[in-house]
Amino acid sequence: MTSTPESPSLQSARKAAMAIMARATTVELAAMDDIAPMSELRTLRAPEIGLVMVRGRIGGDGAPFNLGETTVSRAAVALTSGEVGFGHVLGRDTEKARLAAIADALWQNAAHRPAVEALLAPIRARIAAETTMSAERTAATRVDFFTLVRGED
Repeated sequence: MTSTPESPSLQSARKAAMAIMARATTVELAAMDDIAPMSELRTLRAPEIGLVMVRGRIGGDGAPFNLGETTVSRAAVALTSGEVGFGHVLGRDTEKARLAAIADALWQNAAHRPAVEALLAPIRARIAAETTMSAERTAATRVDFFTLVRGED
């Protein structure tokens, strides 16, 4: 496979798919093994666990500072057709990192992309529902102080 730069829209679509893979559960990603036979996969980087420094900003735009370290798992696989997939996930779940790498490699292959997208659709729906539920719970505790008026004597 020759290395060609991805179009910006394809690159952003892959980034969005990888974000969903990172937030998926191991069970949800386990179906990736069914899309392509294991003989089509070659391990480039066995799943491993490490630490990364988490950086933060006050108010989202202040000076960056080191917040602390967090555990991550990562893996890399390649398909026989040449696509290389990477999986990076928070936590110590090496199987999830391997499955995310497989899903990334399969997503890059045009023949496998529809099957991967079909598996990611329910994960996207679950994440959207969780986000909506969290926003509703937060809104229920909101207090508006703009109606506070001082009485006139």
